[in-house]
Amino acid sequence: MVTTPQQDRIERGWAALPPEYRIPERAPALEEARDWCRRLAESHYENFHVASWFLPRRLRPHFHSIYAYCRVSDDLGDEVGDPDLSLALLDLWGAELDACYRGEARHPVFVALAETIRACNIPQEPFADLLVAFRQDQTVNRFPTMADLLGYCRYSANPVGRIVLYACGYRDAERFALSDQTCSALQLANFWQDVAVDYGKGRIYLPIEDMQRFGVDEQTIAARRFTPQFRELMGLEVDHARRMFHAGLPLVGMVDRELAVDLDLFSRGGLEILRAIERQDYNVLRARPAISKPRKAALLVRALARRLFAGNPA
Repeated sequence: MVTTPQQDRIERGWAALPPEYRIPERAPALEEARDWCRRLAESHYENFHVASWFLPRRLRPHFHSIYAYCRVSDDLGDEVGDPDLSLALLDLWGAELDACYRGEARHPVFVALAETIRACNIPQEPFADLLVAFRQDQTVNRFPTMADLLGYCRYSANPVGRIVLYACGYRDAERFALSDQTCSALQLANFWQDVAVDYGKGRIYLPIEDMQRFGVDEQTIAARRFTPQFRELMGLEVDHARRMFHAGLPLVGMVDRELAVDLDLFSRGGLEILRAIERQDYNVLRARPAISKPRKAALLVRALARRLFAGNPA
């Protein structure tokens, strides 16, 4: 059988990923699809079990399908190892998203997601926006200004918060704006935590304008040379992310108690990443700052206490 160059690229792309990621010829039943998404969520994300403790039981299948969509989309962009192959797979995945909204889902992710979309009335835009970011990852690895970086976060991080709000029944501009602050802040905290790791992948998320302002060049990062100038640069970026976290915190008091606990847990966790960077004197080139197990436990206890004092879930 004669195949086109595009079909060849897609086949080579699938070969780099787990075989279950392939789009099947036959769509599974809804329960089978939901089980697929649950297994993916619970096996790939160490914090998913913790986060799901606080979710109403009725919403857990929806969060499994949302997570599975995000996880597979991210892997299509980040785990293939060839930008051209990733772009081919992301185009195919985008076509499957279109098919999902037409009621023609085949992949387990989209079969489960279709029910989430129907039950929660979620528009296509935030799901499609995530694919914009994953496509951008294949061609863009430097950001001239903070505005450019936050423009990337608008597609890579903010849609996730908006999808979660939709799933929980919120769809107003005020909550979306606060969620955007929190999601972008989380993305920035992860970038500052992973400066050395990301450079190993060919990416620098520190804005070039800020690097030039403090006299930090790419060679400083490449050599993992911690300088007073780099410390000042990281101090600026940590402060920026912290201001965004605090700007988004009012959202915690504007949602129901189950979602509030999750939001508080993730916001406080992001702030704790920034504190970990500060405890290393901003030297993210020497070692990746991490939240200690005792601090993670303290955050979890705080979240559990908030849940208990809020009363039993409905």
